[in-house]
Amino acid sequence: MPSFEPLLLTDDQMRQFITEGYLILKTDFPAAFHQNLLQQLTEVYEKEGNPGNNLLPRIRELQKVFDHPVVQGALTSVLGPNYMLHAHRHGHYNNTPKPGGWHKDSYWGYSRMRNHHPWWAMVMYFPQDTPVQLGPTGVMPGTQNYESRIFESDEAEGEALASGEAGTFALIHYDIWHRATGNMLGQHRYMLKFEFMRTEAPKAATWDNKAAEWQTPQSFSGPVIPQPDMWEETWRWLRGEIGGIASTVAPDDETLAGLAERLADPFEPERIAAAYRLARMGREGTRELLNALQSGETPVSRAAAYGLSAAGGEAAAGLTEALGSSREEVDLHAIFALGELRELASSAVPALNRLLETGSVNIRRAVVEALGTIGEPAADAVSGLIRCLQDEDVQVRFMAGLSLSRLGPKAAAAVPQLELALEDENRYVRAHAAEALRYINTEAAKDTLIRFLLGSRWCPTTTPASTFYP
Repeated sequence: MPSFEPLLLTDDQMRQFITEGYLILKTDFPAAFHQNLLQQLTEVYEKEGNPGNNLLPRIRELQKVFDHPVVQGALTSVLGPNYMLHAHRHGHYNNTPKPGGWHKDSYWGYSRMRNHHPWWAMVMYFPQDTPVQLGPTGVMPGTQNYESRIFESDEAEGEALASGEAGTFALIHYDIWHRATGNMLGQHRYMLKFEFMRTEAPKAATWDNKAAEWQTPQSFSGPVIPQPDMWEETWRWLRGEIGGIASTVAPDDETLAGLAERLADPFEPERIAAAYRLARMGREGTRELLNALQSGETPVSRAAAYGLSAAGGEAAAGLTEALGSSREEVDLHAIFALGELRELASSAVPALNRLLETGSVNIRRAVVEALGTIGEPAADAVSGLIRCLQDEDVQVRFMAGLSLSRLGPKAAAAVPQLELALEDENRYVRAHAAEALRYINTEAAKDTLIRFLLGSRWCPTTTPASTFYP
């Protein structure tokens, strides 16, 4: 068996992930491992159906996949060493020749503003040999950073397929456009999907990083224009450089005016390119982005928010002033950008907490995540998140657990409310509360978590056919 030392990604692999949003990698388990895995999967699916979120405890050998150094190393490189295996997981079975539709996965709905920074990722694992004819997952490179589907044809050129021998997996940016392709052989095809979340912002590179400066790859297979400013900003973010591209380009009036006009371009990649270029231009660029944030056109305001999220501390005051707008989308976009600025936006936390009392459900859903990424002052952020654990909206409640996980021991005051959340009617609120207790990691948190886990332990060998013995 392989060692358990993570095999970290190289600079070239990280550049591909940043630009194209995916990597195809492979574990090296022996053939017998996957034969046994397939036999168990087939029996479970035929006798019990899809185990859904119980996929991992029901087929215990799967844990070895996530202990494998290639999988651990890839996830550590992209999400940091303290990444979380999300409570939602799903086995996808495909035996139809009809391809699935292109889509992005949901965050409990599709209204959430999606991160360009890799806070989330997915692993799609193929336990059987998966040639092209068996229907591997297809991804459209470079589309992870666009809300709109920027390619027209369902059979668009450039689709990348996660085909290969048993043990092949796709590590993908959570927001990339992807689909199931047609299974032309009609044989069993399983794809085991697991979600992962970063629990802390990068403080330094967590891959096998040799080069300090961003280098654009010589080739880019995505169907859209290159985004060197956005790519460099993500590279610097992953190396722990908060506000890494802010104030790095000298502005002039003509350039500023042209970029401000491009923010309204009908083609989303042009809007995004303009936003990140303005983010480099210091106070003047930030001013143009703040003006665009107030646009009555939602796509323009959204693009401006991405630029402001990369503009550094220069943007924090203007974003805070934008809160309480008469248009909900302006608030949502400002909250998102403040969250991405992290501790640079700490002065906004009191205003964000006030929105928890007065804001709509969509506003509260945005605030709960921003409090977890800003994190300071910790006492104020935790106070807001304790309130979120009691919100009437289930999405606010389960996001509160994830945000508290990001605060770790600083969130110790939330332990009593998290204990109550372990009894919530929603499975994800309960699961995220348990994760928060794990990351808080005080004695009180650990005792609460252990009691909960012992009381809810799920036996992987208890089935309708085997209820007690052997």
